[in-house]
Amino acid sequence: MDDLLTYQSTQKYLASLVPPREKELQKMEAYAEKNDFPIIGPACGYYCYQLARMIHAKSVFELGSGYGYSTAWFAKAVKENGGGVVHHTVWDEELSGMARNHLVKLGSADVVQFHMAEAVESLRKTEGPFDIIFNDIDKQAYPESLLVIREKLRSGGLLIIDNMLWHGRIFDKKDNSDATKGVHEFTRQITNDEDWIVSLSPMRDGMIVAYKK
Repeated sequence: MDDLLTYQSTQKYLASLVPPREKELQKMEAYAEKNDFPIIGPACGYYCYQLARMIHAKSVFELGSGYGYSTAWFAKAVKENGGGVVHHTVWDEELSGMARNHLVKLGSADVVQFHMAEAVESLRKTEGPFDIIFNDIDKQAYPESLLVIREKLRSGGLLIIDNMLWHGRIFDKKDNSDATKGVHEFTRQITNDEDWIVSLSPMRDGMIVAYKK
């Protein structure tokens, strides 16, 4: 029976447990599949939404937001928590425009602040503290981002980091790429730091949730 418990069967099952999404979110998911665009997907999106609701988050900063899929989940939670702000950050003007369009259609743009700039520098310049920081930037930049994140996240806040299984590359001892080394180093840093309570969920590509003491 163990051969039934595969990565594919597990991920498919997790996605099947997510409640029906708004049509606009489904369109965003379809675009990602058609264009091979990396989004966190419905299971992780719903998980982020759940975490934001659980801690009654009103201020969220996303380091790397793509065309707004994860932003949409955080914005949904923030609105249901009574309002606040979700910071969407990308370098790309087209992605920023796509995100704004999707979030307007979802009725969530009123709680989103759009930054078209380098993500970590935007976080550095934006007044905190934040209830949640979501990290999905280039993986080689993960380790250096932690100092800024620590400064900007409130005590009792959550750091959510995507791609911590890095498509299985973390298990390849021959992979010496900067991105893979960045994931390894960030994982080592945060799991060995007593100021954080850390767990790694194998959902999709691996998501760390770290509670700042």
